[in-house]
Amino acid sequence: MKILVINAGSSSLKFTLYSMNTEQVIAKGQIERIGLTEPKFQYKRNDGIGIEIIANIRNHVDALKLVCEKLVDKEVGVLQSLKEVEAIGHRVVHGGEQMTKPVVVDRHVKDIIKDCFALAPLHNPPNYSGIEACEVIFPGISNVAVFDTAFHQSMPPESYLYAIPYELYTKYGIRRYGFHGTSHNYVARATAKFLNIPFNQLKLITFHLGNGCSVTAINKGVVVDTSMGMTPLEGLVMGTRCGDIDPAVVIRLVELGMSAQDVDQLLNKKSGLLGVGGINSSDMRDIINAADSGDQQALRALRMFVLRAVKYAGSYYALLDGADAIVFTGGIGEYSSYIRKMILDRIASLGFELDDEKNESCKGKPGVITKEKSKSKAIVMPTNEELMIARETLSVMSNGNDSRVDGK
Repeated sequence: MKILVINAGSSSLKFTLYSMNTEQVIAKGQIERIGLTEPKFQYKRNDGIGIEIIANIRNHVDALKLVCEKLVDKEVGVLQSLKEVEAIGHRVVHGGEQMTKPVVVDRHVKDIIKDCFALAPLHNPPNYSGIEACEVIFPGISNVAVFDTAFHQSMPPESYLYAIPYELYTKYGIRRYGFHGTSHNYVARATAKFLNIPFNQLKLITFHLGNGCSVTAINKGVVVDTSMGMTPLEGLVMGTRCGDIDPAVVIRLVELGMSAQDVDQLLNKKSGLLGVGGINSSDMRDIINAADSGDQQALRALRMFVLRAVKYAGSYYALLDGADAIVFTGGIGEYSSYIRKMILDRIASLGFELDDEKNESCKGKPGVITKEKSKSKAIVMPTNEELMIARETLSVMSNGNDSRVDGK
């Protein structure tokens, strides 16, 4: 079965075409600056042949048409016909409480995605546009929505509720949902396979560290807590997001004359490493370089990032009553031995004894980075959200195109 995976952003569209018999990538690419000046289209086949062009792309339908043209192009294409695509898997950021698993998209599912626009205003609208574009270009082909929030819906109420009047939850759905679920799901299962231990027997703390950062506590295949909240703003210090903050800070900022939109922009786009680091960059590599060069502000940002991660690691270790492994993924988690060492050195007393040589040599590939005698393991596990979406799509299609929501 050939499955096309779509990740539609507000002005971008990423795509990957898989042959699921072997889980091989046949072709992949992305379109950036949709609806803006000089949209860029990048396309590459699995043999390395590809193209990069500037194209006139007004919307996601135009973008998908261009993708399809290249997939069947006589020179660079990989398909004889678009009919070879048997299903399309979509990343959808927010599915609310109703979406606890991947589902075939129908009118009801689309309504739920729209109902969550207010909870994920930067992501759900373009995700929805990507689905509608596929319905135009691929009539009659099943679209499967895979939700970032779904993996976290096993959390118990004491984890997902906020200590505010309960009616705000029942009336408006104000609660913790969690994000990066597709990544956490993938790396947790990949870790179980790597260790040759059943997924439902492991206790894991999974760190997704990139420009966006989150951590999840998984007990025998079930999420018991996660750091991101009603939106991706809560939790760890991130590239431009503040993470955990006293809610009274927001009140004070409003009292100082900032609008709700101003506060939203400040906390989501101007905070985190960017806001604290003092070097006009949210890139962890720049922060580390500046800190190593003696920049005290960058060093302060680096220490804040690590401290928050350590606090979550310790609390989740206690919540799980111990952990078989801490897992690092994402751009920082996979490639920054520097950050991994800073975190693990602070929690060595919990049984994580870092092997410096293994840590330095393990970048972008699976590996155990703790000593053989270490009570608990620390593991680097590259994420692959696109493959997880393809697998989930295949599973839904293989189970009789079940598009029920929560069994209804």
